[in-house]
Amino acid sequence: MIKGLAITPPVIGRISIGKLIQKDNKWLPEKDDSFTLTTQVQNREGWLLHPLHQPLADQAANGKIRAIPVRLLFNSSELNLRAEYSAFDRQSGRPLCVGNGETAKRSNKDGLEEVTCPGPDRCPFGQSTGCKLYGRLNVQVDGQQDALGSFIFRTTGYNSVRTLAARLKYFEAVSGGLTHYLPLLLRLRAKTTTQSYRTPVYFVDLTLREGDDLPKVVAQAKVEAEQALEAGIDSAQLEAAAKLLLGNGQFEDTVEEVPQLLEEFYPEVVTEGEGAPPPTPTRTTRLTRQLGKASQAQGEG
Repeated sequence: MIKGLAITPPVIGRISIGKLIQKDNKWLPEKDDSFTLTTQVQNREGWLLHPLHQPLADQAANGKIRAIPVRLLFNSSELNLRAEYSAFDRQSGRPLCVGNGETAKRSNKDGLEEVTCPGPDRCPFGQSTGCKLYGRLNVQVDGQQDALGSFIFRTTGYNSVRTLAARLKYFEAVSGGLTHYLPLLLRLRAKTTTQSYRTPVYFVDLTLREGDDLPKVVAQAKVEAEQALEAGIDSAQLEAAAKLLLGNGQFEDTVEEVPQLLEEFYPEVVTEGEGAPPPTPTRTTRLTRQLGKASQAQGEG
């Protein structure tokens, strides 16, 4: 296996809650109050919708998807949701520093060094580079055909990361580590804060499905886990392999993914931001052009 390359969970689609629109030759954020499921292909009009998007929209009130039936790819919370403080080079798009609030891997001219990580608010390097919280959630959407594929939801919102992290840990604990077998809903919620000036900000939550109760779904999860084991499916080995592959690289995101990430970070401040100023559209467009990709409409996820 090639060293230095993080092997991430296979992605067959994306989930977002925001997008960019082009106006006066600039890309500007447009706030959404619903989910969008897309493929990983984009054209001049933006990201192409995934075939699973329209059936969900048809079932939703006013065509706005605010809940998606999902299951988790793994039992481990840390594999399902990876959240870090991240900073990128604004010119080259290289990952500069990734930390967990205690330690960080920082890139320099000699390679990588390990440094302390006090978080973006208390780190001079983080403040100068625009470091922010960055989370990636992998889920499987009901109806997908790929048994080991997933949809990825990316976010830089504290509300989403904090809520998802709590829910995942809770579900992992109450199910005895069988969260992969729980039928769940990825929900879009809204709230107002002092910094939102009474304007709703949107964040993502993970709950049981309508009509389900916890004892029932946990009992069913145990049955499904036993059936999978009898069929020869080894979840423990799958998770061990996933951890090994993720730890194989220095950083999870590659340079070619950064333009896409910046597009996703940009509207995130509008959909879920809590006071941080957004980067300018010209900077996002310039960096995307430098790395050979056109900026397209994109969302929080």
